[in-house]
Amino acid sequence: MGINTPRPIDAVIAGYLGVDIAPGFAQREAVAFAELFRPGKLIETEGLHFSLGGVVANTGLAMRKFGQNVALTGCVGADMLGDMAVALLAEAGVAQGIRRTIAAGTAYGIVIAPPGMDRIFLEDPGCNRIFTAENIDYQIVGQSRLFHFGYPPLMEALWSDGGAKLRELFERVRSHGTVTSLDMTLPDPAAPAGKADWQAILSAVLPLVDIFVPSIEELLFMLEPQLYSSIAVRVGGGDMIEAIPPEEYERLAEKVLAMGVKVLLIKAGHKGAYLRAGNLAELNSSALRLSDRTGCPQGVWIQPLPVDAERFRNASGAGDCAVAGFLTALLKDENIITAGRFAMMAGRDNLYGNDALSGLVDWSHMEKSI
Repeated sequence: MGINTPRPIDAVIAGYLGVDIAPGFAQREAVAFAELFRPGKLIETEGLHFSLGGVVANTGLAMRKFGQNVALTGCVGADMLGDMAVALLAEAGVAQGIRRTIAAGTAYGIVIAPPGMDRIFLEDPGCNRIFTAENIDYQIVGQSRLFHFGYPPLMEALWSDGGAKLRELFERVRSHGTVTSLDMTLPDPAAPAGKADWQAILSAVLPLVDIFVPSIEELLFMLEPQLYSSIAVRVGGGDMIEAIPPEEYERLAEKVLAMGVKVLLIKAGHKGAYLRAGNLAELNSSALRLSDRTGCPQGVWIQPLPVDAERFRNASGAGDCAVAGFLTALLKDENIITAGRFAMMAGRDNLYGNDALSGLVDWSHMEKSI
């Protein structure tokens, strides 16, 4: 399909896919994590919830709920969890791009998310470790306006060679004239991914990325690992976001935009997000119109929306849903700052569901609220 040909698919969402297993927690008085999870203590739970996890399911299905025509690309094993994942995606009508393998099992995450407390994941990446550029259907990519990829730190085959395979993937996507987008996840510092040279990997890959949507912790870990470590030691088990000053967002944003990224959204949890645009004239306007060529070259903070504490359920997938709101708004040609506000709304609404998607409302309701 030619670059200037109308594209029937709004977005291909590719990358990490797994099954999340979450024990239910009753509403309880807020206590410190160390107090709640003391060794030897029994914690009563309520039920066990299975749902899809990872960028493919969270961002992809959220964008579908927002009215976008999406195609999903991911990998699961030939096991019971893989059967569950494919069945859930088939129920949503988007299982066609999911490949199955006997080489490794389906990824799973045990999500520990008590009310009022940030979540903790116990994650087995499974067959995502062997995901490569060959797992992408580039014919489908050529029919889409946007390609969004997520969680390469959990996909060893893509980062283990200094990011060459991840760069190859984005080069092949770019050759189809499709706008590119990338999300990250924070690697386990003790795992091989946590010891990789992420500054070198990002330097190789970000020149091929139009829209970059990391969290502040991820960006600091990858571009300023020594500073990340010093802040982590200083806060102990406390909230790291509170300890990162605004000027660090600005400094990191300048580094990222210098690598070639056109639109940067740095997610900052309860502080909202820092949004900054680079050279928008270089963005492929035939696939993504983006009539807002002014953007926010000086950077702007997008404030979070108030959260109704009585409706709060858990924060699993909040960042992915915020990205879904942001990308959907850009595809609908909202200006960049308004797209940031849609991101905050989608991230906030995610908190009201027992899984990543059930708290979300449709796009027309979001437009009325905006």
